[in-house]
Amino acid sequence: MPMLIILGGLAGLTLAPTTTLATLPASLQALAGLFAAAPFSLLMGRFGRKTGFFVGGGLAIIGGLIGTWALISASFILLCLAHLALGAALACFQYFRFAAAEVVRSEWQPVAISLMLTSGLVAAFVGPQVFVMAKDALAPIPLAGAYAAIGMLSLIGLVPLAFVTIPAIKPRPRGTTSRGFAALTVLKQRPVRTAVGIGAISQGIMVFLMIPTPLAMIGCGFSETIAGDVIRWHVVAMFAPSFFTGFLIKRFGTKRIATTGLILLIMAALIAAGGLSSANFYGSLILLGVGWNFGFIGATTMLANVVSEDEKSVAQGLNDTIIALVSTLCAFAAGAIVAGFGWQILSFVAVTILVLTLCFVVFEKRQTVRQ
Repeated sequence: MPMLIILGGLAGLTLAPTTTLATLPASLQALAGLFAAAPFSLLMGRFGRKTGFFVGGGLAIIGGLIGTWALISASFILLCLAHLALGAALACFQYFRFAAAEVVRSEWQPVAISLMLTSGLVAAFVGPQVFVMAKDALAPIPLAGAYAAIGMLSLIGLVPLAFVTIPAIKPRPRGTTSRGFAALTVLKQRPVRTAVGIGAISQGIMVFLMIPTPLAMIGCGFSETIAGDVIRWHVVAMFAPSFFTGFLIKRFGTKRIATTGLILLIMAALIAAGGLSSANFYGSLILLGVGWNFGFIGATTMLANVVSEDEKSVAQGLNDTIIALVSTLCAFAAGAIVAGFGWQILSFVAVTILVLTLCFVVFEKRQTVRQ
């Protein structure tokens, strides 16, 4: 993921016919996640988590190969296709957090989800370094080596997965084929709506501010190295708190931690709007990562706690589809707003969305207390 954050904008800028379309590959990556989230959840519900993860890994390999050929052939269309495949793969990998929650007792679910996401901390350090080492591996073609590295990493990642033991799914009794559609009513529950809303906005705002960051920094005169370093520390901030977020949830409750995440996201957007210095970019993106961690893990834990076994595959698919939809809208909007109005206007838009979301959470809480 850190490699794709850097590559999405830079490769797009290299091949796009106009600068307005530079973030289109990253936007299509989010769009692929929108359409792939629910099918992957249903696939795993039918054939098991392991099968689904192998399919996702295969898509990541294919996406890396297509991206490599896109740079070699200077094809913007192929680059977009590559990010579609990679976006679908990332949507699949999002279900690792639910798989982690399913193999422990309920009281340890937030810790399992949180600790599973610490894998992103490894990615935060390894990803940008691999990008730097591989981007010129196929010189004189820039960036092609980085896409090849993504394909290779995805292939290597399938090896340990082959040895992971994941409990087999329970066969669904006959006559329950329509229960998945009945599970759609789970969205009528306030705790579910709150969980989905916080998760979607946390992910969406993170994408909204993160995707155009390298382009905004380069536009302000910063080098690719500094832009990559900001992304590195952003991803560190996204996943490093995972060592203790689960324990904080056990101590203070899911809703408090998730709400704290929204407040931190508001602060991150305000810092981004406050200036164009390196300190603003570093401070904003680091706080953005911590806020995402609290909001996303809190929302995931809330959802895991309130849905039944029968509702799980459909509810998780709906949740990740809505998250992907919001992320896609934010990704497309981010490119247009940055190109047309600038980074600081983008930041003020983020503040507005977050404040409205926080008001929604408070309103839902008061309605629940009244009932």
